[in-house]
Formats: sequence, structure tokens, C-alpha cells
Amino acid sequence: MSTLDDRRPQMFPVLSAAQVEEASRFASGPARDFAPAELLYDIGEVGAPSWLLLAGSADITRRDGLNAEATITTMTEGQFTGEVNQLAGRSAIARGRAGPEGATALPFDAAHLRALMIGSAEIGEIVMRALILRRVGLIEEGGAGTIIIGTPNSPDIVRLQGFLARAGYPHQVLDAARDEEGHALVERIGVQPDELPLVVCPDGSLLRRPNEIQLASCLGITPEIDPRKLYDVAIVGAGPAGLAAAVYAASEGLSTIVLDERAFGGQAGASNRIENYLGFPTGISGQALAGRAFNQALKFGAEIAIPLEVTKLDCPEGKVCPDLPLGLVLPDDRHVRARTVVIASGARYRRPEVPGLAMFEGKGVSYWASPIEARLCEGEEVALVGGGNSAGQGVVFLAPKVKHLHLVARRPLEATMSRYLIDRIAALPNVTLHIGKEIASLEGDCQTGLTGAVFRDRADGSTKHCDLKHLFLFIGADPNTSWLSGCVETDAHGFICTGDTLGRAGILPLETTRPGIFAIGDVRAGSVKRVAAGVGEGAAVVAQIHQALAAQAPKALAAQAGERAR
Repeated sequence: MSTLDDRRPQMFPVLSAAQVEEASRFASGPARDFAPAELLYDIGEVGAPSWLLLAGSADITRRDGLNAEATITTMTEGQFTGEVNQLAGRSAIARGRAGPEGATALPFDAAHLRALMIGSAEIGEIVMRALILRRVGLIEEGGAGTIIIGTPNSPDIVRLQGFLARAGYPHQVLDAARDEEGHALVERIGVQPDELPLVVCPDGSLLRRPNEIQLASCLGITPEIDPRKLYDVAIVGAGPAGLAAAVYAASEGLSTIVLDERAFGGQAGASNRIENYLGFPTGISGQALAGRAFNQALKFGAEIAIPLEVTKLDCPEGKVCPDLPLGLVLPDDRHVRARTVVIASGARYRRPEVPGLAMFEGKGVSYWASPIEARLCEGEEVALVGGGNSAGQGVVFLAPKVKHLHLVARRPLEATMSRYLIDRIAALPNVTLHIGKEIASLEGDCQTGLTGAVFRDRADGSTKHCDLKHLFLFIGADPNTSWLSGCVETDAHGFICTGDTLGRAGILPLETTRPGIFAIGDVRAGSVKRVAAGVGEGAAVVAQIHQALAAQAPKALAAQAGERAR
């Protein structure tokens, strides 16, 4: 059953007369009258407000394939339009049109919608739940949002699908050869095979074989960065630690921006079920947990720029600390200015030293196991390399979907994996353990992809060949600190040293060797590599940011006085 059918009253609630009166205090403008069939907002419109209907009705529709529309619902008095994009002022992925009798409605732009949620807890809960469920419904229904045309399950299609899935954006894939609509569009505009996949954005614009940054720009995901704005805190990394810091900082009134080069959720976002996170006894997927945190950060007004790479931390050579404000360098020599910086950039997936590995990435070799990858290897023989909790979660998720799974680990699982996962893996009938083994070589070519792998015993050097088309690598990660260019002190493994690991007086526990720059989560030396620990550090760092900002205030006043004297 679709979410649209199961939770419709929560998706499309009707506010009472008293709630409408309360909500109207937060409107961003006066009520507006719409003529019959007049657009309230269109698909792809950037910054479209949420509308609270005072009279009349509005028909809400979504894209259905390339050339058709499907009705989502008809809204009447006391109901409000929009979904989670309205929280951030991003482009609309549905269309609202006044009904046959017209409509009268109050506008709520992104800032005023957030003010409503914070100013009225009761209405805020109703609105937030509805906006989230509407996005879930659009994802389940398919057809809304973005259309990808190409060869299903090809590496480029899987790459774009993975990005959109991690970003929580609805999309649909059309086969360029077999689907009538997709094939007709490809022929009509003369797209060559090497230009596929073709992406049709919500506003109707077309992209040929885009990368993730181009796709995000077309979708209106990445906000414009104002180089003149000075943020209280800039957070690099949108994993659990970074999102937690964003929620707490923004909720306490600090102007906050979060930047991440890929998607929100970090490595935890790729976990299909986290069962040892406090408060979720039945478990929760990493993407669901990260999605909730993402929406929570938006609710409190944090700006989230994804995907947007930070290429460098600006720290002039030879200075004890950079002049305030601190600077983050973006592509095309753009900058983000902030009074404090939180490094939550986590870690990059570790790649084993296996000859030809790069050739098979996206063609059989994966570093995460999402429903997209699970569908590709359904009913087949696969191998998974790794012995940590992420590897265990991947095995438990994949095993019921595949014919047989080979788990390859260098050390006994008891040394690196939680007991509940070890017990669950032991109960899976189609999992074979290869303990003390490693991947020696891969077989296949760049055309057909992966066809097999050779496992090597680390003790005696003996080998075993295995035919397989899918290999999942969960062998840990290295700190994502190359962009720091030596600005802060790290340990021998590249993890960032902070006050509690440096043992130096005058440095806050999560502060680095440069004042005003903090490190939290997996990237920090001595951190516990668990989701809950990252969230805890994200919360704790905000209190320390307040201390740093308070210490900066006298310096800022002195600098201003000096400027006036000159």
C-alpha cells in the first residue's frame, strides 16, 4: 500500500479555524485571490511559497512521465500546499492550480514557514509531518521530479540514481531503447549513445550525461553562496556529526551553513539498518535518520549546500591562526566566510591495493549496499569484504536478496563486529565466511565488468577462485582531510587532533590547534566511530562554539575601533 493511501489524513491535514487564525500571524504577505485554473506555483519554480487556503480549492498535480500529469490531491479551505523543498526555498516538484471556483490563499515563504513551525509547536508538528510524508509519497509514486533516460542499470544511471536516492529526490528511469516516450525524445533531439543518460529536470531543461554537481544545480538543490555574508559557523560535512551540529547551532540562533561534496548522511547514510542507535529498538536506516536530521536543520534555518566541495581551508602560511573571519575556498575561487569552522568531513572509503580495481568501480565493485545495488545483484552470487559493523549490516541486508554471499575478512569477526550482527550472520544459510582471507585479484574487463575474484589466504598464500559479478567493499575509511593542507595538526594516520587528544592548556576539548576551528565525528583523532558518538560531538561542539565566539567579541570590537581610528 502506498503512503498516499495509508497516511493520507496526515499528508493532507485540515487546520481548524483557530489553527488557521494562529498560522495567519506568520504569513509572509497578505491573502491573494486566484482566478479559476490560475497557477499558484509551477513545477521547477524556485522559491515557490507554501499556500494556506482560506477559500476555494487547488488541484495539486505531479509529472507523470514526460508528457502527462497525474493528480496528487485537491486541497480545500484549511489545507496548505508544498513539501520539504518549501522549507529551503528550492524548486517545486509539483504544480498547484486554482480549482473551478478559484481560490484565496495566504503565502508562507521559506523563512516564514520555518517561523510558523518554531513559533507554534502544535501547527509546526502537523506541517512538518505533512511535508515529509508528501515527499515520501512522491518518491513512492515515481514520475515526479526528475526523469533519467538511458540504459537501465548502466553505471551512469546507477550513479545518478544513487545520488538522487541519497538526496531524497523523486525520479523515474526511462529506457532509451524500449520506452516509447524516452526513445522518441532521444531521437527527436538527436542524442548520441555516448551522451546518455539524458536528464529532464523538473523545469523541463535537459542535461546530457551530467555529473552530480550539474544535476544538483538543475534541480536547484545547491543554494547561491553570498560571499559577503559572515556566518557564525560553517560546517564542512553533512554526516550525523555535521547535521547534529547544524541542528543545535541553528536552533540556538547561530547563522549556520553546512557544506558537503556528495550527499547528506555521510557513510552512515549508506547503512540499511542501524539497530544500536538509542531510541530506535527496531532499527532505522541511515538514510531515514539522516533525512530526519536534514529536515530538522532546515526547520531551524540552517543553510545546506550539497553537493558543494570545499577545496581548501584558508590559513595563510606563517601565521599562528588565520585572520578573522575564517575562510573556506570553493571551486571557481568562491569563498564562504565564517567566525568559526567545524570540520565534520568524516572519512573516504578505503580502497584495497588490488590491481585494476578502479576499472570495475561502478561495473561490479561498490562501496555501499543500497536498494539500487541490491536490485542489480538479486538472485546472484556476490562477495562482501570487511569485518566491521558496516560490513555486518551490509551482509544482513544483502543475504536475503542474493543466491549466495561470501564474506571475506582478514580477522575473526569477534575482533571488530558487534555480537548481535555476528549472531545474525551465523543464522543466514546462504553466507560463507572466509576468515583470514583477502582479495588478491579481480577478473573481467571494462566492457563486461566484473566476472570473478580470487581470494588469498593471508597465512599460507593459498588462493581460491570465485565467479561473481558483484563485489562490495566495506574495509573502513581514511580521514577526509586532504583539503586542509596542513592547517591543523593531525596524528600519524591523518586524523585531526583536538584539545582532548592534545592535552594542551587553553584549547577547548573539540578545538583544533587553530582557534575557532573545531573537529568532530570520524575525522577527529580519538573519536568513537559510531553514529551516536558523532551526534553527541555535534551537540557538544555548539557549546564550545559559543565560548569561542564570546572570546572573539573583544578582538572584533578592538579591530573595529582600529578601523575607525585609521
